[in-house]
Amino acid sequence: MNYYTDVLQYRGNHYDFGYYQGELLKHSPIISNRQKQWGPKKDRHFIVDEKLYGRIMGKFSPAILEEIHGLADALEMNLTEAYRLFGGYYREFVRSGCSIFADPDFMVRNYDSHPVGYEGRYVFYQPTDQGYAVLGPSMQITGRIDGMNEKGLVLGYNFTHSKKSGDGFLCNMIGRIILENCANVDEAIDLLKELPHRHSFSYVILDPDGESYVVEASPREVVARQSNVCTNHFHVLDEENRYRQAETRQREETILEQQQHATNPLQAFQVMNDPQYDVFSKKYDASAGTIHTAAYFPKEMKAWFAIGPNRMPVIFDFEKWLRGKDVHVKRIKGELAYMRAFVIMREL
Repeated sequence: MNYYTDVLQYRGNHYDFGYYQGELLKHSPIISNRQKQWGPKKDRHFIVDEKLYGRIMGKFSPAILEEIHGLADALEMNLTEAYRLFGGYYREFVRSGCSIFADPDFMVRNYDSHPVGYEGRYVFYQPTDQGYAVLGPSMQITGRIDGMNEKGLVLGYNFTHSKKSGDGFLCNMIGRIILENCANVDEAIDLLKELPHRHSFSYVILDPDGESYVVEASPREVVARQSNVCTNHFHVLDEENRYRQAETRQREETILEQQQHATNPLQAFQVMNDPQYDVFSKKYDASAGTIHTAAYFPKEMKAWFAIGPNRMPVIFDFEKWLRGKDVHVKRIKGELAYMRAFVIMREL
């Protein structure tokens, strides 16, 4: 089936960016479909304390809080509902797969999940009030699945488990907070240790200095280790791992084996994107199918992106965009071996 991701570009303050996105969402099926998907679980699982959320987000990223207020005003929505929809805190999470490989010059990752919940939005945003400019695919509108900021800091994350969850931010909002507020891996590690985590994830970070780190984060503990490969299990926080680890460990070994033969970034991208290498997954019904393959080059300030398998990536020059030259790509197209559309592709 044919799929697509829309490319959004915006320069301005966070409130106006939120309002702009809210205006777009009025004509999008994303909100109504998400509310239908939640159903009766909404009040039981998606608990938001408005004052508490405002205080916590105000501490870590007040600018993103302004973006949510802009979304609420454009959608004529009360703040409790806006925090529930866009806040990335206390939210239920659908498990996913994901694989990441980092080289001193780039990071390439597969985002594995269920297509039904994928928003299909690739966002360029350059704030004029505070925070760094960031590009990358969105999750829950305000969050980011992976991405790179104007300082060349790159981030991607992999799911470990959602059991024994705690009060805290979800992966996508953590990704956004880190990218907007951190200039390098050291700052990112420090902030990841300070943020409250809802679930257990690995955050892979790389900056122009070329050293990649995997930060293993759970609601109870956060540790950083130097590594260039990550799948869906912890190495240090072993007690946090799921009982069954055979598949994720095998995928890690496969990446290590295949990537040692890659002699350039395109070959490294193909190892992740070509199913013949046994990293790209088609297990969409199990929320573990590869939806996109992304690559980020912090020294060159370029980003690659593809939907589906065996695709040549769309290449974005982030440096030129930061200088004011908009990209001409409006939509990124691809194909997945699945028959249910992204949420943005569905009619109201």
